[in-house]
Amino acid sequence: MNKKVLGAVLGLAVLGASTAASAHVDVAVGLGVPLAVPAPVYVAPPPPPVVVAQEPVAVGYGYGYGPDWRERRAWREREWHRREWREHEWRERHGWH
Repeated sequence: MNKKVLGAVLGLAVLGASTAASAHVDVAVGLGVPLAVPAPVYVAPPPPPVVVAQEPVAVGYGYGYGPDWRERRAWREREWHRREWREHEWRERHGWH
């Protein structure tokens, strides 16, 4: 039994020694030569780019869109009156008072 305990202790000691041996150690040698480091220079950010574009053109249908909305509105009203009058004449001809 002493041999088993001695073997276990020896095994743990070897395991601990291998862990300590694998520790990372750095060795550095400095010569003491100073390097001239320039002072930081702060530069203002560049200005935002200038975007030149045409003014957007309103495209759409209905009242209030485009420069000729009055003409379109007048045309729609004339068409509405014309359809109403045709329906009125049809009802008169067919006896639908």
